[in-house]
Amino acid sequence: MTSNVHMLNKLVHVRSFTEQSADEQKTQSSHLTLICWNIDGLDPDNVFERAKGLLSHLGKYRADVVLLQELVPVSWKILKNIMKDYQFLQGSEDGYFTGILLRKDRVQFLQSNIVKYPTTEMGRNLLIAHVGHPLCIMTSHLESCKASSQERLNQLRRVWKWMKEAPQDHTVIFGGDTNLRDWEVKKLGGLPDGISDVWLMLGEPEESRYTWDTSINDNNEIPNSIRLRFDRLFLRAAAEGAKLQPESMTLIGLEKLKCDYFISDHWGILCTFIFGASEEQCVTD
Repeated sequence: MTSNVHMLNKLVHVRSFTEQSADEQKTQSSHLTLICWNIDGLDPDNVFERAKGLLSHLGKYRADVVLLQELVPVSWKILKNIMKDYQFLQGSEDGYFTGILLRKDRVQFLQSNIVKYPTTEMGRNLLIAHVGHPLCIMTSHLESCKASSQERLNQLRRVWKWMKEAPQDHTVIFGGDTNLRDWEVKKLGGLPDGISDVWLMLGEPEESRYTWDTSINDNNEIPNSIRLRFDRLFLRAAAEGAKLQPESMTLIGLEKLKCDYFISDHWGILCTFIFGASEEQCVTD
């Protein structure tokens, strides 16, 4: 394990903030970048190559906030050993779990907590981080499989409840592997008042619709072509003060690695938010 981490350190170059141009730093002062990705840590195939690919992407984009699902202890340790400039929060220490990574020179960490789902059969929960601005960042991996629809919707209700009950001066961003089908959201009567689906806010861009797409991604060797928007971002705006709006959304991890495998069976989401004129100080310069 230790030798693999040392090797990854040599192979993966993560740009430091000081290497960025003045224009890049100026752009960052008015933007918040976020990556959300189920990295399929339970898949035992090509673990080293996929970890290298993941680190390459995280180093390329240098997101302010990274939301990861399906982490396992090995992948968590690799990330922590290499990404020294991020604050790490994890949803559990057992099995597989979620994580929030906060870039220290851009986001001021204040506190975190974990909300348990009382009837989950898969050990799922909601991980919450409060950061400077003020912002509330949330991630979760909702109950998997079509047969678990009712439990998944119970968990989604809890997510929305926590989003709505966050302090009103906070902007709330949730990102995660929701495992949702569109009909399930309709079953709940659609999105609650005050909570928006970021993909819908951006005009439903077709190129970032399907985050789980077996017509292209053959990691799991599923014979049927299934295309679903499992991975979603929700936004609840602050009632007063600072405003935050989504600017763009792109899928990442679409290229196969040299081992003829994708980084994950999910595509990652790279999303950029823009602050209003009065909010440029919401992340540290």
